[in-house]
Amino acid sequence: MKVYKLKRQFNGYKKGAQFYLVSESEFIGVKEFVFLTEDLTNRISINESELIKNFTYIKEIF
Repeated sequence: MKVYKLKRQFNGYKKGAQFYLVSESEFIGVKEFVFLTEDLTNRISINESELIKNFTYIKEIF
């Protein structure tokens, strides 16, 4: 599982909030990513451009 951190405020979450990448999919060239918050209570689904613009990869955990 990969861990990402917010570069800036996004969808009501503060800068620096950590998220776990739980799903990655691609359909006809459109990539979609599903993240869970660090406390595993909320889920957000974003596209590739939002990922690049708002998130930074931190590490991979198992």
